[in-house]
Amino acid sequence: MGKKMMTSIIVLAFICSSFLLMTSCAKKQIQVSEPVQPTTQEVKAGEDEAKAAEAAKVAAEQEAKAREEAERQARLRELKAAQKLADEIRDFESEFIYFAFDKSDLTDKSKSTLREKANWLRDNGDYSVTISGNCDERGTAEYNLALGERRAHAAKKFLMGLGISEKRLATISYGEERPVDPGHNEEAWAKNRNAQFTLNK
Repeated sequence: MGKKMMTSIIVLAFICSSFLLMTSCAKKQIQVSEPVQPTTQEVKAGEDEAKAAEAAKVAAEQEAKAREEAERQARLRELKAAQKLADEIRDFESEFIYFAFDKSDLTDKSKSTLREKANWLRDNGDYSVTISGNCDERGTAEYNLALGERRAHAAKKFLMGLGISEKRLATISYGEERPVDPGHNEEAWAKNRNAQFTLNK
């Protein structure tokens, strides 16, 4: 065999072996492994986990709603309590006691009013009260200041007799200086002969 022929055979053999090698590699690259299917147990476990997560979410939402409702109810109770106290204070301060002309004696009606005030003061120990004595316009300013003081002291003494501490009771007289009714007749004068009550905390 000639040299030329031998070279051709070697080249041909090399080409064939290269082709076979490439074909083999290509086949290896094309091969794709089948996807692994999850088992029934794995699927069930995943479903259980999803259900547990959903249940936890629902429980958290319900808890948040319950907390919001509890806070709302607490706020409502506070508002109602504050309104009730404000109404009681308004009623306490708006109810006066009244006196006959030139007198500082307590009437039966005045005593009944003072008993109600004493009950409220006992239930609300952090409040004290200022009692102001007032007169109608008749008489001198000096006389009416003294009369107003006697009226305020009469109310104070009665409250003390009902167990209210003297430390919680203050008195002041305005005489004829602060009339409830500015009229100049018996109807106006009757309104102006009073003792008034101002709560302090």
